[in-house]
Amino acid sequence: MLTKRHLLQATAGLTLASAASAHAADLAEPGFADIADGPFKPDWASLAANYRAPDWFRDAKFGLWAHWGPQCVPEFGDWYARSMYLQGNPVYEHHVKTYGHPADFGFMDFYPRWKAENWDPDGLLDLYARAGAKYFVAMANHHDNFDMYASKFHDWNSTRIGPKKDIIGGWAKAARKHGLRFGVSNHSAHAWHWYQTAYGYDPEGPRAGERYDAWRRYKIDGKGQWWEGLDPQELYTGATMPLPAGIKTKAEAYDWHEKNDRVWNEAAPLNNPAFTRQWYLRCKDLIDSYDPDLVYFDNFDLPLGQAGLDIAAHYYNASIKRHGKLDGVINIKPQGTPGGGYVADVERGFRAGISDQPWQTDTCIGDWHYNRRVYEEKRYLPAAAVIHRLCDIVSKNGNLLLSIPVRGDGSIDSEERRIVEGIGEWMGRFSEAIYGTRPWRVFGEGPTEVGAGMFGEGRQKPFTAADIRFTTKGKTLYAITLGRPNGSVSVASLAKGKAGHVRRVEAVGRDAPLSFRQDAKGLHVTLPEAAHHDIGVALKITGVI
Repeated sequence: MLTKRHLLQATAGLTLASAASAHAADLAEPGFADIADGPFKPDWASLAANYRAPDWFRDAKFGLWAHWGPQCVPEFGDWYARSMYLQGNPVYEHHVKTYGHPADFGFMDFYPRWKAENWDPDGLLDLYARAGAKYFVAMANHHDNFDMYASKFHDWNSTRIGPKKDIIGGWAKAARKHGLRFGVSNHSAHAWHWYQTAYGYDPEGPRAGERYDAWRRYKIDGKGQWWEGLDPQELYTGATMPLPAGIKTKAEAYDWHEKNDRVWNEAAPLNNPAFTRQWYLRCKDLIDSYDPDLVYFDNFDLPLGQAGLDIAAHYYNASIKRHGKLDGVINIKPQGTPGGGYVADVERGFRAGISDQPWQTDTCIGDWHYNRRVYEEKRYLPAAAVIHRLCDIVSKNGNLLLSIPVRGDGSIDSEERRIVEGIGEWMGRFSEAIYGTRPWRVFGEGPTEVGAGMFGEGRQKPFTAADIRFTTKGKTLYAITLGRPNGSVSVASLAKGKAGHVRRVEAVGRDAPLSFRQDAKGLHVTLPEAAHHDIGVALKITGVI
């Protein structure tokens, strides 16, 4: 039953949350919000005209990512903080069974349970560096609107509650200690619509119509609680579009959310300008405090309209000022043909051919947020599949950013460690064919087509040893098999008349020349047993380029 008090709270929710955000914005020192001086202006024309991806990114090819935050505490997979408020969703059912009804145990109640007691960033970054990663990205915040750093403009951050540690600072220190470039991912621009389920209610059942915790929790209610002094409306972003009263079925509620707050809205919320202002200050604080080499935005466009353009111009100008040259990378996930001013990212997908501009795929060996069922059911992406995707992506002028899910306690599980070590074993032997390379005139050959486009990896069939990918470095051509060859390798693209005269062939990591012949059907290389590898073999070929 919705009471008059509930209705007043819903009306006041936006006002209170906006007021709190506006107050945080007032804390900015004079001049803090200014964009750093430099050649980049906060418009697309300037960004496109002045931006070129730095060589470090083009040479790195392989990065690892910790998509880690409070949503990993229940170890139940992605989008927990949204889906736990959708009656009928498996996450909701798990939440009610395990923790209680979301009117009683909201997402914010996970924070006291997030201890990060086994988090060892130095140990993990040592493992990742040995696995061949050249850059590391840490999630700075997700759609759940919680900052994993010493945020000056958002009280809901990991130094105040939960682990009470500067998570981004710890990751940054460890990454740089082990010689990795350091990046951050920022997903919070979507919080204002993504989190609206927390203001909803069960449309069916014994508690039908009773609003969830975000509807009734305010700063004044925290006295004597673990969250005393904090305003839950700042976390949940305010009731800007709560589920309307009177909905009677789960299906109707689901449809409403899909059509309203689920829309992947890239624009700034017109009815909540304080959210945009605070997002800008939080993001600028993140950039200025941690000097990341890469900033990944989980957006199809720069976030929140002009605020995103302002951040991009500031980030690039600040990079020049700090490093004497443009050294930074911004990733976004553009729909359609990518423009300029950033490095385009393809989430969980591939590209069909060679791109004239550097790009990146981001994917994960499991769910983005840790899911214990993936571990128990042994459903992680194996090391071989990771390497095959890496080779395909690099052959097309791209990089692979791979997430290794982290448990709520800050550790990775035994199966993940085994996969990372398997990646490292192959990279330790064959990475000469990966790092610092550029595409050849064709990306490769073979029978397996890739699932091109965003989220295309679900259509991807396993690669085979007949699938070969090419990379180049100077006058050297590399041919990489995406599977274990059976005693020999034949490369049709290097047939006489199609390519230059091959003078020498080696297996990468072995100095001895291999026996080969080149005829009208291709290059045919004999491989001794010691040169084989179950994942695939990289051949070093001279005389073609």
